[in-house]
Amino acid sequence: MSAAKSSTYDHLIKLLLIGDSGVGKSCLLMRFSDDSFTPSFITTIGIGIYVGFCLCARARTIKLQIWDTAGQEGFPTITTGARSYYRGAMGILLAYEGNDERSFNNVRNWVRNIEQNATQGVDLILVGNKCDMTDKKVISKEQGQELAEELGIKFLETSAKANLNVDEAFFTLARDIKKRLIDNQAPPQEKGKIDITTGGGAQKPGLASTSCCT
Repeated sequence: MSAAKSSTYDHLIKLLLIGDSGVGKSCLLMRFSDDSFTPSFITTIGIGIYVGFCLCARARTIKLQIWDTAGQEGFPTITTGARSYYRGAMGILLAYEGNDERSFNNVRNWVRNIEQNATQGVDLILVGNKCDMTDKKVISKEQGQELAEELGIKFLETSAKANLNVDEAFFTLARDIKKRLIDNQAPPQEKGKIDITTGGGAQKPGLASTSCCT
């Protein structure tokens, strides 16, 4: 994936997608970026870095750099103690699979890994993916919400296949980062001018696009 031709942007946000292998991290990313889904998506090997994705609002451009990786079973050396992977991350989308109890139980292990390696105060959101598979679901929405409340982070159930809450998960994370890092550091006259929303103020071209939105 090549970077956008235009390197002009006002803010760069680095996001991480983490969670056990097979929970659908890459599918979430492709649904968000290209509005596409394939059930035969190839397992990520190592680290995939997606750049050139821009959110534009009024006179400001916020560029997202989204890092997608294999889960801990598939590539443990990437995610265990790899400070370089977490370095500079402003937000993390932590995913488990609603029909995989092990991936849900491993959420706390991922949180410990984040606490050990990521910047203090990094924004987190927990997502329970594949919620459309109701006949195989073993983790209820209430269980996911309860765990998120215990960890003090936000929670959404998502489905890359059904396109449920995927945009909202990424935009919620981006809005929290904007509020914490951008609004609080901007001069008084600039505060509130960057409006990351799921419609109207933000445009969302696919990662395949090589030009920044305007």
